[in-house]
Amino acid sequence: MQNQTMLQGFEWYLPENGCLWSRWEKQAPNIAALGITDIWLPPAYKGANGAADVGYGVYDLFDLGEFDQKGTVRTKYGTRERYLAAVRTLQQAGVRVWADIVMNHKMGADELEHVRATPDASDNREKAVGDEREIAAWTKFTFPGRAGKYSGFQWNWTHFNGTDWDDGAKTGGIYLFEGKRWDEQVDPEHGNFDYLMGADLALTNHDVVEELKRWGCWYLDTVHPDGLRLDAVKHMQRDFYTDWLGEMRRHAGRELPAVGEYWSPEVERLLGYLEGGAGMRLFDVPLHFHLFDISGANGNYDLSKLLDGTLVQAAPDQAVTFVDNHDTQPGQALQTFIQPWFKAPAYALILLRGQGLPCVFYGDLYGVPHDGIAPVAGLKRLLWVRANLAYGELHDYFDDANVVGFTREGDAEHPDSGLAMLLSDSTGGEKRMYVGSRLVGKTLVDALGKCTTPVTVDGEGNVTASAPAGGAAVWVTREAFDRMFMEES
Repeated sequence: MQNQTMLQGFEWYLPENGCLWSRWEKQAPNIAALGITDIWLPPAYKGANGAADVGYGVYDLFDLGEFDQKGTVRTKYGTRERYLAAVRTLQQAGVRVWADIVMNHKMGADELEHVRATPDASDNREKAVGDEREIAAWTKFTFPGRAGKYSGFQWNWTHFNGTDWDDGAKTGGIYLFEGKRWDEQVDPEHGNFDYLMGADLALTNHDVVEELKRWGCWYLDTVHPDGLRLDAVKHMQRDFYTDWLGEMRRHAGRELPAVGEYWSPEVERLLGYLEGGAGMRLFDVPLHFHLFDISGANGNYDLSKLLDGTLVQAAPDQAVTFVDNHDTQPGQALQTFIQPWFKAPAYALILLRGQGLPCVFYGDLYGVPHDGIAPVAGLKRLLWVRANLAYGELHDYFDDANVVGFTREGDAEHPDSGLAMLLSDSTGGEKRMYVGSRLVGKTLVDALGKCTTPVTVDGEGNVTASAPAGGAAVWVTREAFDRMFMEES
């Protein structure tokens, strides 16, 4: 059985040309050949900024590029027809499709409503910073372009807890609507981090919950995704997702895996969320921050602590590991883009250890022309090694501040499998590691080409291998390397 590997199938600055769905329709066999088994596609519904919207400024969940709304029929990525065709083609190529689900907020309302509201402090949403007053809020969503097709539900201010703009006074802020409370079971940052942006959905409102369930069932019946990526879960009532996911799984009649974005470097908060019964995996944000810190530490990071306090260490079966994503790339609010020198070592870590589900970022595989960022050198080789060689028992060697590594023993199902990976953030060095009896007598070479002198596995299954200065080496059998080289050619 092949290792599971996810690709985030977009980056923030893709051209606004409506071609992404067609691209994936054409590229489906190619990404499957790279070893990609799963792809996370961006939000497919109409956003407030029309064809320029990346998808997180959700306007109409039912408009997948079908209706003339917000100045366009298609979305940034294409039409409904092309979206559905891309999903089918990817699935036929053996690539499971994960849909991006954004239900925390709505933006781009069709009409203003006058509602009484109280301004709250941006750094403590439990603290009022003014008296209740009437504001003009963009909270009436009638979707005139869709004219009631698929759903006749229209949204008004009672379906939201608050917003960030008073159109009457032309002033921003965080406004809590009269008679409302911020949802509970959310991250405690800023006192209560229910509010994120736009018109914040009231996830304790019965009508809201029922409409989101109706939409979810419609979406599953229309798109037939294999999994769900859930946006901004730290800002949303946890019980809502426990209930909603249960309903979606009953409707689909299958497991329907899900991964949530809970953006916190504190693993205890992620574990607390998971222990609450949310029924999903989470992205390993703490590991991302470790990788980011290493890339900027000038060799002064203690690599023996690399995995400490990470989700993949505490709960590997519930962790989706990543190096970067659309939120961390340059110019974004959560910018923590890992420096180029450490990209390949970071990917060697998440792709080859066999713990957690690794997610490769589009911008690392294909580059980010907007910022002159090139594809990560060696990433395609690492994907090949994961798909073909990264099997068997894992042995960790996180026992040194400068050089750490791990080995995989390989197995009978995958010819020439097994490997040794070493990385260093400073001067490099050697480490003796056990790679198992299957590799006894084998010559190992560095698949990344950083170390040029082959090494041999001794009669006890041990090998002494090197890590290059400020980089990684992935030691594989000569036979495996020759196969990889031939497939590259």
